[in-house]
Amino acid sequence: MTKKFPLSEEKLREVIKKFSTPFHLYDEATIKKNFRRLRETFSWAENFVEHFAVKALPNPHIVKILADEGAGTDCSSLAELLISERAGVTGEKIMLTSNDTPANEFQKAIELGAIINLDDITHIEFLEKVARLPKCLSFRYNPADIMNGGNDIIGRPADAKFGLTREQIFDAYKISLDKGVKRFGLHTMIASNERETETFLYTAKIMFELAVEIKNRLGIILEFVNLGGGFGIPYKPEDNPVDYKSVGEGIFELYKKILVPNGLEKIKIATESGRAMTGDAGWLVATAIHEKNIYKNYIGLDACMANLMRPALYGAYHHITVLGKENSPATKIYDVTGSLCENNDKFAIDRKLPEIEIGDILIIHDTGAHGHAMGFNYNGKLRSAELLLTESGEIKMIRRAETLDDYFATLKF
Repeated sequence: MTKKFPLSEEKLREVIKKFSTPFHLYDEATIKKNFRRLRETFSWAENFVEHFAVKALPNPHIVKILADEGAGTDCSSLAELLISERAGVTGEKIMLTSNDTPANEFQKAIELGAIINLDDITHIEFLEKVARLPKCLSFRYNPADIMNGGNDIIGRPADAKFGLTREQIFDAYKISLDKGVKRFGLHTMIASNERETETFLYTAKIMFELAVEIKNRLGIILEFVNLGGGFGIPYKPEDNPVDYKSVGEGIFELYKKILVPNGLEKIKIATESGRAMTGDAGWLVATAIHEKNIYKNYIGLDACMANLMRPALYGAYHHITVLGKENSPATKIYDVTGSLCENNDKFAIDRKLPEIEIGDILIIHDTGAHGHAMGFNYNGKLRSAELLLTESGEIKMIRRAETLDDYFATLKF
């Protein structure tokens, strides 16, 4: 089984001649299609807002594409706030959802007029001290063991460092209300890369019920409920995608059943998707430069974990295509590796692939979220360029590759 790639073999080889491997390539058309699908999922929700999770692909070119479609941003750092600003996203289209947050991040968010989503009850006093309380304040809820089991990436909510407990939520709203805040939202994020409809419906149910209890206990009518993101993508060709139609219809039924009868029919719905917007719109393109045959067969690429660390960090699967051999039989078993001095620097382990020769081009799929963004400089490795395939068919460099001059620029020696 194979996966799509937006360029022909001839076109990709032309791109490689101009921009040497490795590089990440993103497809504008797929990003727009993904956003429109999510917007359609919540078409029943008046003033629905998708706050694109900038951490997934922190490049202002990408943020601008989504902003032009109507998306806002979800930020978790000062740099992400600045990316939003440079892409033309300001005001309450921005939501700062950080944790262990330094003063300068709160200060910039206040300057931009963003919604601030606090991760801890102690942050109310800290925010007031270092900046001021925003016009619209939200709190991140951690449902702990209300949610059975957990998610492979985030884990059990009770073990996660994020969010407030149930009782802290009520105390936080009361403290903020007493301090003069008048507008509020509610947020959670309890799953990542999830594809089962039931998880999203369960999240909506507990959040809608909590919104009702906040109204009954404190008299606060929330402006919005942010259901988080977590919409997964089918990394393996045989995986089923999220059934967005069932998710949208199911959440709408819960909205009508829980919120409307309690006078909360004006609550807005928000999400903060990253992977669902850009994950399947990105590919890491690399060249096979070494073959090693010892106890196993290894193919070494000119890319490494510095270009894509999800397989090492999560044991994540990323499909691999060998250019020109897409329909060839997978007759050999390889570990596909990079050159870092770490044994987990592998893109695939025991993967059946066509026989690979030195110089072959390997396409690693679904790298548009948490791919380049997680790059680092261990072993002095340099992060690759990012390219954008525009809807017009043009290939644009939207981030150049790092150079050794970049690496040494911060050293004082």
